[in-house]
Amino acid sequence: MNYNNSKKIYKNAINHIPGGVNSPVRAFKSVGTSPVFITGSEGSKLYDEDNNEYIDYIGSWGPMILGHNHKEVIKEVSKAIKKGSSFGLPTADEVKLAEIIKECIPSIDKIRLTTSGTEAAMAAVRLARAYTKKNKIIKFNGCYHGHSDSMLVKAGSGALTYKTLDSNGITEGVVNDTLTVEYNDIKEVEKLFSKNKNKIAAVIIEPVAANMGIVLPENNFLKDLRMITKKHKALLIFDEVITGFRIGLDGAQGLYNITPDLTILGKIIGGGYPIGAFGGRKDIMDMIAPQGAVYHAGTLSGNIVSVTAGLTTLSIIKSDKSFYKKLEEKTVYLTDEIKKIIHENIIKASVNNIASLFTIFFADKKINNLNDAMSIDTKTYTKYFIAMLDNGIMLPPSQFEANFVSHAHSKNDLDKTINSIKKAFGKL
Repeated sequence: MNYNNSKKIYKNAINHIPGGVNSPVRAFKSVGTSPVFITGSEGSKLYDEDNNEYIDYIGSWGPMILGHNHKEVIKEVSKAIKKGSSFGLPTADEVKLAEIIKECIPSIDKIRLTTSGTEAAMAAVRLARAYTKKNKIIKFNGCYHGHSDSMLVKAGSGALTYKTLDSNGITEGVVNDTLTVEYNDIKEVEKLFSKNKNKIAAVIIEPVAANMGIVLPENNFLKDLRMITKKHKALLIFDEVITGFRIGLDGAQGLYNITPDLTILGKIIGGGYPIGAFGGRKDIMDMIAPQGAVYHAGTLSGNIVSVTAGLTTLSIIKSDKSFYKKLEEKTVYLTDEIKKIIHENIIKASVNNIASLFTIFFADKKINNLNDAMSIDTKTYTKYFIAMLDNGIMLPPSQFEANFVSHAHSKNDLDKTINSIKKAFGKL
């Protein structure tokens, strides 16, 4: 494929934007090439500045569950835009979105909208500290909860991609109050609670890790985590920015039958437009201003366009009783074929998948945590990524991210992807 226009734009971009991009993973550095600049999208497809077409498995990192530019979503968003862009005042639709989220996720009694997942995570952690009157937070290595200071300690996503597990600019005090442990290691969690008696406010976790690639919780891990936090009077915060409404209407907490104290949402509840949210038990959420003394505010929180897109998206999903079943069937069809190709080509690789998410890891062992993920052959992923890109398949430009299947992916899309993987693996 020809990428000349994208290369030209990138050459100019680095003079004006740090690294030439507004989010690190978009720079394509970890896959040894320059970024592709996108001009538009439709259904399962992306189109770039050189008129190349790609079958998209990034899906804006999750929210495009219906596919790009879904007709009904665009129709309703067009109406919303005509009403205005931002009012700085409440709207009835914000209440409707809160209601539909509460209907789907029983652990949420009240919810506050934000403008991003990062903001929602930051606010949830602050709320947990205020509620428990404790300072320390436990997070898991390789899990990503946005780029607020405490959440960047040993983070996943782009931080992991660029091997900057601890960002510069974080104070020693913040690092000391952020305790980290390997994902799926419940014994180490217990040890941290023993060493820090009556000091831990909350445990925050991606119930299904999706920012070091897809890593699934081991048997009883989440259940044991819930028991430990209750025992030590600490809150359990589920970051479902990616898994919320991706795995099912009630997210990972519904799938694993776990009730967290607080839940962080994003991505899909805005239908691809900027949004986030945090919610949970009434007694905790009532501490948020103006009802309580924990301050949180945002001019664009509950923005009419994002709320409309989210309401429309969730309504479409809710109206189709077999929506998630059909989506999972597509993903299983694709991942089963990938596993066959791996076996046939005798390549050191494995696949982790759940619902409509999956990751191919170039390692000959099951990936259960960050230590496992860091042993992966990233050079092979780079070769795989470039081969797929040249075949019109857009994958995450990092080994440590999830692939997303959407409602818009057709059987032809999946078969073309499978054939491209066969070619790519043949070269590997």
